[in-house]
Amino acid sequence: MSPGTSLGSPSGIAITFFVVFIGLTLGITAYAAKKTKTASEFFTAGAQVTGVQNGFALAGDFMSAASFLGIAGLVASSGFDGLIYSVGWLVGWPIVTFLVAEPLRNLGRYTFADVVSFRLRETPVRIAASVSGLAVIAFYLIAQMVGAGNLVRMMFGLRYETAVVLVGGVMLVYVLFGGMIATTWVQIVKAILLLGGAALLAILVLSRFGMSPTRLFQAAADRYGAAVLAPGKLVSSPLEAISLGLALMFGTSGLPHVLMRFYTVKDAKTARTSVFYATGLIALFYLITFVLGFGASVIVGRETIAAVDKGGNMAAPLLAEAVGGRPMLGFISAVAFATILAVVAGLTLSGSAALSHDLWVRVVKGGKVPEAEQLFVARLATVALALFAIGLGIAFKGQNVAFMVGLAFAIAASSSFPALVLSILWRPYTTRGAVATLVTGTVSSLLLIALSPTIQVDVLGRASAIVPLKNPAIVSLPLSFLVGVVVSLLAPEDEAARGYDGMAERLHVGAPDGGG
Repeated sequence: MSPGTSLGSPSGIAITFFVVFIGLTLGITAYAAKKTKTASEFFTAGAQVTGVQNGFALAGDFMSAASFLGIAGLVASSGFDGLIYSVGWLVGWPIVTFLVAEPLRNLGRYTFADVVSFRLRETPVRIAASVSGLAVIAFYLIAQMVGAGNLVRMMFGLRYETAVVLVGGVMLVYVLFGGMIATTWVQIVKAILLLGGAALLAILVLSRFGMSPTRLFQAAADRYGAAVLAPGKLVSSPLEAISLGLALMFGTSGLPHVLMRFYTVKDAKTARTSVFYATGLIALFYLITFVLGFGASVIVGRETIAAVDKGGNMAAPLLAEAVGGRPMLGFISAVAFATILAVVAGLTLSGSAALSHDLWVRVVKGGKVPEAEQLFVARLATVALALFAIGLGIAFKGQNVAFMVGLAFAIAASSSFPALVLSILWRPYTTRGAVATLVTGTVSSLLLIALSPTIQVDVLGRASAIVPLKNPAIVSLPLSFLVGVVVSLLAPEDEAARGYDGMAERLHVGAPDGGG
């Protein structure tokens, strides 16, 4: 560690905050376990979550390690350009509000595959949708587990690998026993803690500059040059900027753990209300991270940040220690840990739904599965995903978490989003077209990522990459739309077209019983 920080040595204050949070959330899990007796309660909390509660939980799901640790680090190291991620993510929420929230709630039950397969042949669509969703979850898990490993290593002085295993184990308890009820309340607690902690940290930073953001930005410009306030350092290529923007904007509408939240409320109106609250909370948070990033670059210094973690992910904790001492460091570290743990729980739950509901219940068993068996398979899938998350966290040690989440968004934007849009808005869309969309989007984005500088240079250490684009969305997103349309037109499916009118009616008015 850098001599200017106590990060990396065990902190009694940090451990105290950590234990308090774990104790609180385990209490929530114990309470939720008593109420989690059916598959509906495990996956969707029985659709009993209110709009405000779901708004906070949605914000909690979205304000991940990438938002808190990653963006603060990117702004600290790159200046103004670090905001490209937060702006892109925020712009995606109106699309969720007006295009996705209502269809999801009215047409589905547990996963977005319910919507895509509503008027199509279930088996091939669900298989393709599950594989696509799990690919998104895998990349998202990388970011969260890398951030978690670094953070717990700093808090306890543990080895990185041990820290990752610890996080995976605690998360497993939440999901395994409490399901969506526990995950929702952990998200709500985490969202409140994160917004409160980040706001307090921002106030402490601004107090050093007369409570003036302008003076803070001027101090950054004085230290690093005027370029720190201008775009072009992190993403200099217009093509790269457009590609990243497409991934962040449209990827939000394809994230499995975010889409799953719309099944936890009673109707489409409540779903829209929850997105309204979530958007406001997320917008406020991203404004705060801007201050934190510049504050870290001026008060802590880029050299110290890079010395502690080459990905820049520890900028916010280092800033907390610089302006508030070890007590503030302990609090912010515990908040960041809560952030990661809650998001990992949400991701694992959505992955479990894909494996158990889409693949086992609907594809393997044809929908005829006893309630007890559904719960058993869901929990078994949860254990498998927890072990997978731990392995990913160890394998991708050292990557910037915001950047890794950007790749997850690229896969979601290229596969889930086109399939969702075409299935609910375009009558000629067919089963083969849906499978082609999902497969093309997933395979093309994964292939382009594998051949990009992200893997070839940053991970494998090669001098150059076959594909120069770091983010593939500008190629993979239109390609998946095009392939889906062409395949549907070449092989029309009368049954799918006939089912469109019934789907369209339910899309707007909901199910006959008023539910989803």
